[in-house]
Amino acid sequence: MKRAPSPWTRRIWPLIVLGLWAASTPVTPQAAPDKQPRLWTFDTDAPGTLPGDFAVGTLIDGRPAGEWKVVQTDLALSPPHVLGQLMGKGAEHAYKVVLIKGSTSSDLNLEVSLLAVDGKADMGGGLIWHAADDRNYYLTRANPLEQNIRIYRVVKGVRQMLQNFDQIIDVRRWHNLRVIMNECRVQVYFDEKKVFELCDETFKEGLVGLWTKSDAVTYFDNLRFKRP
Repeated sequence: MKRAPSPWTRRIWPLIVLGLWAASTPVTPQAAPDKQPRLWTFDTDAPGTLPGDFAVGTLIDGRPAGEWKVVQTDLALSPPHVLGQLMGKGAEHAYKVVLIKGSTSSDLNLEVSLLAVDGKADMGGGLIWHAADDRNYYLTRANPLEQNIRIYRVVKGVRQMLQNFDQIIDVRRWHNLRVIMNECRVQVYFDEKKVFELCDETFKEGLVGLWTKSDAVTYFDNLRFKRP
C-alpha cells in the first residue's frame, strides 16, 4: 500500500520547488547609467522649439519658469543656434529653470558657455545639478551686474548661499561655467579658473539643468554633461 506523505513533507516540498525555480530563473541586470558624454550645441534643433529632453519648471504662481527656446543668432558661440531664456521680466525671486530628462547622476562633470544678453534687475545665469525637482537643487551662477559668482543650495525654492567669489565679468563676451562633483566634493570653474571647492551632502543625486533669474535674458551654448 502506497504510503501517504507526512504533514512535514507536505509543508516543506513547495518551498523546495520554489527554491529550485528561483535558482534556475535568470536575473535581469539593472540598466547601468549611460556614461557616454553628452553635448548639446542646439544647432540641429529648430529655432523657436525646445529640445525634447528639456523640461521647463514652474514659477510659484504655476506659470512656466521662463521662455526657453532655441534661437538662431549671429552671437552663437558655435553657430548657428543657442538655447535662450528669453523672458525679460520677472520678480526678484522668479527662478527660470529648465531640467534635462534622463540626466540623473551623483558624480558628474558639467559645463556650459553663457552670454548675458539683457537685464536690468539681474543678468547672467548658471548651472543646476542634483535637482530632485525645480525647487530643490544645487546652483552655481555668474552675474555681470553684481560682478560675482556664487554657489547655492536651493531648498523648497529658497536659496542658501554657500560661497561667493568676486569676479570681473565682461558682458560683451561668452563665459564658461563648469562643475565637477565627486561624492561630497564640489569644484566650480569660471573661464577655466577654479573659484570654489567645498563639501556639501544635502543632495546626493539628481538631474542637471540651466537657470536664470528675474529679468535676465541669457544665451547658452555647448552644454556638456558626463558621468565619470
